[in-house]
Amino acid sequence: MKYISFAIALIITISLGVALSLQFGSIPPLGKLLDPNHGFWQNAYSEDQLAKEEIKLSGLSSSVIIQYDENLIPHIFAQNELDLYRAQGYVTAQNRLWQMEFQTMAAAGRISEIVGSMAIDLDRMTRRKGMPFAAEQGIQFLENTDPETFKLVQAYADGVNQYIESLTDARMPIEYKILNYRPEKWSPYKSLLLLKYMADMLVGDRDLEYTNLHTILGPELLDKLFPLFPEENDPVIEADKTWDFTPLQVTKPEGVVYPNDSIFVKTMPQPEPGVGSNNWAVAGSKSASGNPILANDPHLSLNLPSLWYAMQLTTPNHSVKGATLPGALGIISGFNENIAWGVTNATRDTRDWYAITFKNDDRTEYLYNDQWIQSTFRIEEIKVKGEASYFDTVVYTHHGPVVYDQSFRAERQDVNFALKWTAHLPSNEQKTFLLLNKGKSHEDYIAALDHYTSPAQNFVFASQSGDIAMKVQGRFPLKWEGQGKFLMDGNDPKMEWKDFIPIEHNAATLNPTRGFVSSANQHSVDPSYPYYVFDNSFEHYRNRRLNQRLAEMNQITIADMMELQFDNFHLHAFEALPVMMNYIQADSLINAGVEHVSYLKDLADWNFFTFPNQTAPTLFHLWWRYLHRSVWEDLRKSELPVVLPNNYQTVKLLANEPNSSLFDKKTTGIIETAKDHVMASFDSMIVQVKKMEQDKGDYTWANQKNTTIQHLVPNFKSFSYEGVYTGGGAGILNATSERHGASWRMVVELGEEPEAFGIYPGGQSGNPGSKYYDSFLKKWANGEYVNFKLKKMENSQTSLFSTTLKP
Repeated sequence: MKYISFAIALIITISLGVALSLQFGSIPPLGKLLDPNHGFWQNAYSEDQLAKEEIKLSGLSSSVIIQYDENLIPHIFAQNELDLYRAQGYVTAQNRLWQMEFQTMAAAGRISEIVGSMAIDLDRMTRRKGMPFAAEQGIQFLENTDPETFKLVQAYADGVNQYIESLTDARMPIEYKILNYRPEKWSPYKSLLLLKYMADMLVGDRDLEYTNLHTILGPELLDKLFPLFPEENDPVIEADKTWDFTPLQVTKPEGVVYPNDSIFVKTMPQPEPGVGSNNWAVAGSKSASGNPILANDPHLSLNLPSLWYAMQLTTPNHSVKGATLPGALGIISGFNENIAWGVTNATRDTRDWYAITFKNDDRTEYLYNDQWIQSTFRIEEIKVKGEASYFDTVVYTHHGPVVYDQSFRAERQDVNFALKWTAHLPSNEQKTFLLLNKGKSHEDYIAALDHYTSPAQNFVFASQSGDIAMKVQGRFPLKWEGQGKFLMDGNDPKMEWKDFIPIEHNAATLNPTRGFVSSANQHSVDPSYPYYVFDNSFEHYRNRRLNQRLAEMNQITIADMMELQFDNFHLHAFEALPVMMNYIQADSLINAGVEHVSYLKDLADWNFFTFPNQTAPTLFHLWWRYLHRSVWEDLRKSELPVVLPNNYQTVKLLANEPNSSLFDKKTTGIIETAKDHVMASFDSMIVQVKKMEQDKGDYTWANQKNTTIQHLVPNFKSFSYEGVYTGGGAGILNATSERHGASWRMVVELGEEPEAFGIYPGGQSGNPGSKYYDSFLKKWANGEYVNFKLKKMENSQTSLFSTTLKP
């Protein structure tokens, strides 16, 4: 009997051991995950508890010293650039390896390898947009045209790989353990993929939606609701700028005809409206110290691990500090001993769509200039976790890849839309940042930007010598007016990009008389600029608030710039709410003491700031949301993909044309006016606020907004933070909404020695078990900063810890 009992116990033990070593669906092998020596327990240590005094790193020509400050910010001291970037790769991988790899796998269309078939559609879209193709073009261009930069990128990759090779199961980032996969070798290709990932994140287009609107509204009404320039245009480059160049000539062809069929496709996700970035610099004439001050706060998705990783990089020839992108070399937004720079998205239309006509179903030839041209095929193998690979055939034309076709997101069999995008062009953005890191003057800044193509950015600049500048940089197609706004006929040569705007003609300014430069994703220029400029998502509120404040301010200090980055004034509400209150005759209702008068009083007394404990911002937000939906209900319910008029144009329509036929709903038997929409949306707001009070206890702005810093894997809720208590919102300088906001804030004063401060939402560590995973979060939410002053080599006893990389 005892042998039977032993056999049963043995079978149970073996079965349990096997079960714990296997993955069931999305559940990882629990045996590995719970292993006290190698599982998640080992991720409970912070970096200072695991620090080593010396690490061997092959390929170095001399020792590299890394000193970590109290915030886990590494300060790397190397004797040359090859050693510097090899060390940067190693150190970044130590703290952000999983994030680096996950983001580049997303950029390559390889998420299905990690999470399974649920990501196939996402991976197909990524590959059909040509992301891997663009990175391949870029790496070949880098090898052929800039071998010195390529060597530095190789050194960075080698540093990453040496860390991967040294990685034990115990030290493996926890995401690998939960998702049950291992890191693969890094390469220069992956660093370029990361930069393409940023381009894709920041670039949008609405060509297909505008094509439908052209059919629905007609050209006259379309131009009215979507004007090329707003009534109150406050551009990036000052409106009184004189353009001192002779522009290239481009003429709109006669008889241009756009495809007028209704377009039924599931269009690509677009950047979130109302969020963006701010940057500016003030001249010494406006500062209290007489020194230029520069500020930058890019607004992106709020994620953990944080998008940025702070670092100082030092050689005997230069010392630079700021925010890096894990996976890319150098500092992206930062400063050195002589200059500072920062970026915002320039929101220019650099993606166009072409309707392709194939000769037959095999799609080996397509029509161009009434001749049949050979197409090429790219077979994309999408590996799927736990399943067979998915193969997708992508057809490439000279315009670019065919994204939408009979097999992908199109309801009609004859749909074949090709994407032309400047990100597909060979380019060397990496060199731009490497040169900026070492720059000393405005001339160096301009020379660095010459290498930059995509995504288009507004580069702000300030120098110790007193210069301030702004340049709208990218490679911009030379277009005739209207070109690229709608789907174009891929057969018609008149629809081709004829050339590119010369880099020296890109809009720029140096030391303007107003004493400041600024950008907030608004129009780059005013109508006097001699080239056609278009995008669907220009900002209309943050830019005007920013320029108004900068024009008013004098004797400016670093503290003033910090306060301006955290400015919570709601200009949209300031302009819209009086119009809305007038329509419902709010004063009379308040005096009459009607039901819900408390809501009206709250709005009437509001100072238009959006602090987290206020309730008026919630009332306005909900009222406006329902009002905008109501006004554009007919368009919103269209079966076709369309874009709705923005908040700015909607306010203008409400204020100036209360009886416009646009307010009349076609589905009712009465004629509606602006007042009807305002009244109905007010009632909808009341219903929603009462529901919030019942469900959440109150309707404060923080509660309504529910700012969330989300892990890159959304299902990892325990690694995320919901309900972050902070103000601001979309369209506000502090553009902190539910899932977007200031991903990095930096203020630098360029004196004899730079004074600098920075912060971002999260922490230096990518390990959720580390105390440095979220150590910046509370400061960021409160508008506080960390001292980012450049540091010199110091005694290791004054650092958190110090590590020497030995050859």
